[in-house]
Amino acid sequence: MTQKVLLTGNQAVARGFWEAGGVIAASYPGSPTVEILDSLKQYKEIHSKWSTNEKVALEIAIGGSFAGARSMVSMKHVGVNIASDPFMTFTQVKTKGGFLLVVGDDPGLSSSQNEQDTRFFSKFANCVVLEPADPQEAKDMVKDGLEISEKYHTPVILRLTSRLCHSRGLVELKDPVIKDIEGFVEDQARYCMLPPYANEQQYFMKERIEAVKEYSPQYHLNQYHQRKSDTLVITAGFCYSMLLELNPNISIFKLGMVYPLPIDKIKEISKKYKKVIVMEELLGFIEETLKLDNIEVIGKDIFPFTGEFTTDSIREGLEKAGVFLENSKKTGENIQVPNRTPMLCSGCPHRPIFHILKKAKALVVGDIGCYSLGILEPFEVLKTNISMGASLGIIQGMALAHKEANKVKPLVATIGDGTFFHSGLSGFVDIAETKENITIIVLDNRTTAMTGGQSTPTTAEFTKEESYTLSIASILKSFGIEDIQEVDQFDYKNARKVIREAMKKQGLSVIIATRPCALNFKIKEPYFYVDENICISCRSCIGVNCPPISMKHYGDKDKKNSYIDSTMCVGCSACSQVCPVNAIKRSPREKEGK
Repeated sequence: MTQKVLLTGNQAVARGFWEAGGVIAASYPGSPTVEILDSLKQYKEIHSKWSTNEKVALEIAIGGSFAGARSMVSMKHVGVNIASDPFMTFTQVKTKGGFLLVVGDDPGLSSSQNEQDTRFFSKFANCVVLEPADPQEAKDMVKDGLEISEKYHTPVILRLTSRLCHSRGLVELKDPVIKDIEGFVEDQARYCMLPPYANEQQYFMKERIEAVKEYSPQYHLNQYHQRKSDTLVITAGFCYSMLLELNPNISIFKLGMVYPLPIDKIKEISKKYKKVIVMEELLGFIEETLKLDNIEVIGKDIFPFTGEFTTDSIREGLEKAGVFLENSKKTGENIQVPNRTPMLCSGCPHRPIFHILKKAKALVVGDIGCYSLGILEPFEVLKTNISMGASLGIIQGMALAHKEANKVKPLVATIGDGTFFHSGLSGFVDIAETKENITIIVLDNRTTAMTGGQSTPTTAEFTKEESYTLSIASILKSFGIEDIQEVDQFDYKNARKVIREAMKKQGLSVIIATRPCALNFKIKEPYFYVDENICISCRSCIGVNCPPISMKHYGDKDKKNSYIDSTMCVGCSACSQVCPVNAIKRSPREKEGK
């Protein structure tokens, strides 16, 4: 009997790679694709690892493919920007072992700083893109993609979206196949992309895409559902699954391979309909391609160009096109969902740093990580947020512009340990000799916390579970940076003194905040409580924005005093150190269950 289990899209990708005889997998953590590599850890036959950044992860998978092993790299959409340098050259190479680039796009920016559409990389890189509609197809397309990669000697992009990554569906499990690994066979014309060889590969890429175009109409996950209707909807991915929820009485051509498109087949089918609608999230990738081939369609003039599609937005778009769905009611009517502002966890070591910087009225250049939440209330201390490691270049350019405009002021940048190794090293090399008044705070919490607590090169320093560890201070000293100080940010007064003094110095000052992530390392100390008879209701503790702290009435008191929920407090002490009257005290006993 065939076994079926509920899997998320991410878990299905991992399972599909194992079933397809995958050998090498690498990734850099980024939502929505983090769970793929986490899920691969259960398959001991697969060599899977977190890499320093997406570029390195892609290069590891390239090496596996060169040696004839089926290889996969996974990342979020903005990670493709980091990996595009080797990818745009690798796509010229005749792929040996099947190669899959799994990308999680993020319509609606659930956890991202932009909303780019990875499908456009396929045209740029002359490679195939598959787009699954549900977890079963996600698993199947991993195997399909690896086989297409080996047959046509091309890298294949498997494009997911946030909703598919995290949605669950029934997936049929199969036994794994075993693929022989030949090993690397020397062939400079194939693997060395210098002009004499690379020029010839331009023609190979064109021939390769033409060959895949002939295969595309036969791809089994391109599916045509014909009904008695004068309307055809062409769609792909999770949009198709949401369209089915509306049970529309219209014909649907669901694409599994979105590049190259089966143009001739679409032309043939489209002739049967008065109205042809393209439904796709983000940019009009399919729509534009069809219009260039003189296929009359509508799409982005009725559907949103941004954000994640819902059944309601799909219905509204179809209604704009004159397609009315019977027995279909809006799902979002009268549903009040309370807003929940993202906030740092209880005991987060970033909290004292933001509190100090806000009180100092510092101009702070931000970066990507948990500390991006410093942009939001109540801190609102980070003033820029662009991309991984960008704070180091931005602050340097800003300082030079201020100098030119005679508006010299102290500037501060923040960067985490994960981002430091991902994209910060080159920035530090460039800024090492600056003469401007710049302070950089490295928030070394020993983990890539924003994406679930994956390790960084400094993790072992705290856990002592691994022998390999790097010292950020030692690395920076090797760059020629001399003014480096390490602080425990939970020693609030000293941390404040060090930061404020650094802001007054000319030249570069680096402060490394050394407290580890309280959530990832399960750090708990005896909790704090408020002595309501001392508390003056000044709300200084509220300003640190820690989840356990609120205001409440004690007995018959006229006004509210501070209150700390002991079940949430992890004993970080930040609130007690900002209290001006010492009303917040540590419990003499540890929390029950510690």
